[in-house]
Amino acid sequence: MSIFERYAPFVQDYIYRNNWENLRAVQVAAGDAIFNTDENVLISASTASGKTEAAFFPVISKMWEDRPTSVGCIYIGPLKALINDQFDRLTELCEEADIPVWHWHGDVAMSHKNKLLKNPSGILQITPESLEAMLMRKYAMLPWLFGDLRFIVIDEVHSLLRGDRGGQTLCLIERLCRAANVKPRRIGLSATIGDPERVGEFLAAGTGRGTIIPKIEHKGTKWRLSVEHFYIESGENGESISKSDQEIHESTSDQAYETCEGKSESDNIIYENNPGLEHENSEKSGAVYDPSFKYIFDHTRGKKCLVFVNSREECEAVTTTLRRYSEVQGEAERFQIHHGNISAALRETAEDLMKDDDEVQTTVTTATLELGIDIGRLEKAFQIDAPWTVSSFLQRMGRTGRRGQPQEMHFVIREDEVEERAMLPVNIPWKLIQAIALIQLYIEERWVEPPRLDRLPFSLLYHQTMSTLVSGGEMSPAELARRVLSLQYFHTIDAEDYRILLRHLIEKKHIERTAEGGLIVGLAGERIINSFKFYGVFQESEEYSVRNEHEELGTIVMPPPVGEKIAIAGHVWTVLSVDKDRHSVYCTKVKGSVPAYFGQCPGDLHTKILIRMKQVLLEDKSYPYLMKNAVSRLEKARNMFKETDIKDEMLFCLGGTKWCLFPWLGTYSFMALERFIRIKLKGRLGLSNFDSSKPFFMVFNMRVGKEDFFRILSEELQKPFDMMELIFPKELPLFNKYDEYIPDELIRKGFVQGVLDMEEVKNKFL
Repeated sequence: MSIFERYAPFVQDYIYRNNWENLRAVQVAAGDAIFNTDENVLISASTASGKTEAAFFPVISKMWEDRPTSVGCIYIGPLKALINDQFDRLTELCEEADIPVWHWHGDVAMSHKNKLLKNPSGILQITPESLEAMLMRKYAMLPWLFGDLRFIVIDEVHSLLRGDRGGQTLCLIERLCRAANVKPRRIGLSATIGDPERVGEFLAAGTGRGTIIPKIEHKGTKWRLSVEHFYIESGENGESISKSDQEIHESTSDQAYETCEGKSESDNIIYENNPGLEHENSEKSGAVYDPSFKYIFDHTRGKKCLVFVNSREECEAVTTTLRRYSEVQGEAERFQIHHGNISAALRETAEDLMKDDDEVQTTVTTATLELGIDIGRLEKAFQIDAPWTVSSFLQRMGRTGRRGQPQEMHFVIREDEVEERAMLPVNIPWKLIQAIALIQLYIEERWVEPPRLDRLPFSLLYHQTMSTLVSGGEMSPAELARRVLSLQYFHTIDAEDYRILLRHLIEKKHIERTAEGGLIVGLAGERIINSFKFYGVFQESEEYSVRNEHEELGTIVMPPPVGEKIAIAGHVWTVLSVDKDRHSVYCTKVKGSVPAYFGQCPGDLHTKILIRMKQVLLEDKSYPYLMKNAVSRLEKARNMFKETDIKDEMLFCLGGTKWCLFPWLGTYSFMALERFIRIKLKGRLGLSNFDSSKPFFMVFNMRVGKEDFFRILSEELQKPFDMMELIFPKELPLFNKYDEYIPDELIRKGFVQGVLDMEEVKNKFL
């Protein structure tokens, strides 16, 4: 019997109604795994390949054949918007079979939730944070709600593999299954997974099942790709003006690179002249334009596009600039903004406009639109500078290419102009080289970053300890430790460290001992857990709501004085008043531009990307997606790089006693080496004036030469030493949301053992 024949009749009717001529490869492979085995399933396929249907067609078919007596399937999505989008799709699919679809997050009406509580059935779509709240506040109802749970579908599973949110999700699933006494199968969905076998192990943790990872034959997805480069220089009034390597008024056609993703590079490169992407005259009515932004402005006109940036500050600046260009050109406003610090209403407005096929809008966004919410037929994606991961590159480009069109992304690399006589390392176009390395790693090897699953997650340990106490009530220290430490995600935590944590929490009154010797949530802990913000493990700052009359615009961390200007929601505002009790800032809209600030956005580059960046600088290979200015800038960088003596060496002299080190290590191993040199080698090297640009290079003065540097480094690396020595005096590296409640010794241990990668440093230099 074919997979199609195994589908329930209403699923077959749905396929006929949508005029599908045949099932996609991912749907056949997933159907075989779900219908014919009892294992967990990890479905890894490209964006818009039909992964959601691949999972749910067989799931709801099995639920139709044998109806569960409770909620039969939980769908965990990372974003409310993604859940809302999938809710509409699943409701249409399931209504004919009378399989209810419920969604549950902070924006869903309580009346809808109460219907589920009275009649648990069908499919529940929920965020990790709302599932946390359910486990804490409705623990006694879990057997009633989920006593016959068959499946848990985790969408965009790659987004949960590099931080506490993924660990929280895994803990929640384990806790729910224990409370309801069920063993549902887990189905993970993702377009960008590195090391699928390791992710499969993560998905299966604690289930007693294995994970099937179907091998899916790809027909090949066509890409349209380009990378262009611009210099930035300071214009009048201190404004940033960028210029290309050529005169900005010179029209230069690019060669758009097309390849079929999923097949070999050499068989699928197609070149075409593309006059639609060229530099145009950038002056009108005496206006002075930043040509890199004008480039985006011109080539989004009449198109539905996304412009990705790497920080919220940049998102605000780019949106403000593009909107100002629309005003100068006399055009209707066509630029929206979308990031985590603007209000939900403004984000939803941007999403609705992008979904509307009659609207021709461009949205400037951070990673908030990187995931799989369907926002209509996007024609192009632009990326300002390079993202930090191959995964992000693929996700962002994958937002385009729906409805039979090629995926299309255009990189716009912006670089501060350096003097001609400037030397390495400041004259290397790091953003350009990074973009090329990301692209080449995927084209050549189909490589994507592997998950990081071996941290010491003490912040999450605090969170799950408090949540477990809330849901379970008073319990002995031994019972609390058994419940928490047996969660698979905490396999790196030992019992002694947990005792240290519990003693600390009792001392700080987050936990209290009862007269009978049990543990309950203490007074200080009550203040933490009673906030709705406790449900999430996102790092948050104390935020102020920014309002214009009765409209909420977003949030900022530190309000400026009255009369100062702020940039938020793509416009500039003057602060009228600040209400510190209500944490509110009231403002009015004005013209102009100012920088915005929401907090730092650190990058996490993998070592493999750094190694490929070095290869970009050393090889003579040309990359067909590079446009004219990018080709010229790369050639200059390669010539400079090859003229030095660092082709085979990582250390070179800048003059006198000043040296530069290119370790070609990823962020976490770079940080480990940096600390090792500064702390362990300072005396022997005679080190001074140390500076670094993570994770690219370090600059310092030292009294010894090159050979002595590597000899001393090797000798010290071979000596036994305590990793705790890599902590600076009085340093307390707080990174995660609940680190402030963790004992200092555990914070330091979590940093040196779970963040700093000293093994990779040793492998590099020994």
